[in-house]
Amino acid sequence: MISDVRTAVRPLMLAAALSTAALSLSACAPLIVGGAAATTAVVVTDRRTSGVQLEDQNMAFKAQSQISQKLGDTARVNAMAYGGHLLLTGDVPTEEAKSQATAIAQGIENVKQVINQLNVGPIASFGVRSNDTWLTSKVKTTLINTKYVPSGTIALTTDHSVVYLMGKVTQAEGEYAANATADVGGVVKVVKLFETISREEAIRLSGSGSKSDSTTETKAPIESGAGAASDSATGTGGGVEAMPIK
Repeated sequence: MISDVRTAVRPLMLAAALSTAALSLSACAPLIVGGAAATTAVVVTDRRTSGVQLEDQNMAFKAQSQISQKLGDTARVNAMAYGGHLLLTGDVPTEEAKSQATAIAQGIENVKQVINQLNVGPIASFGVRSNDTWLTSKVKTTLINTKYVPSGTIALTTDHSVVYLMGKVTQAEGEYAANATADVGGVVKVVKLFETISREEAIRLSGSGSKSDSTTETKAPIESGAGAASDSATGTGGGVEAMPIK
């Protein structure tokens, strides 16, 4: 009888030990609101409110879905949003299709600006897309390990080896992030689409500041400005600053 009781208790003790270990490990991990099976997640280190984060995720999903339905298999469109600014990357067959993508995106609720960086041409090969995914992973790791860069509030994507950075950062933080990204091997250009805020605002939003006056030699050209590129389809233009490869 005693043997039977011990046999029944052991699995329960093991389960309790595993649960305790899982809880202790989770205490060391970044806090993310949202389950693994959910389509959206809210990151608490992001300087956007949770409501804006979800709003951005929803508008990007709607834009990508609606554009893909309209243009069909002849196009490959990816959408990313930050604070209502919607970035479109990928490939479309014609300039007309590119303009259609902008029009659809502008009709999405809560979109403040459409930044159309779609490439007119054939759909990128699997190799190109796989390389873009790898570069995105490398850049994310680099930003996490770069001092003074609030990586949790920076969104990024890579298309044809061009890295696009979005986020709410100070001037110095943006320079640190862009220069660190440009140093990553394989990145051919960095496009900054940051919303620049004051150091005081950064401290208020995330409790952290940054030091200024940083100068770092870059490996890839860097563009910055609202919309990043003059493109009649986006409704934005100008403000482009390019840094040549050193």
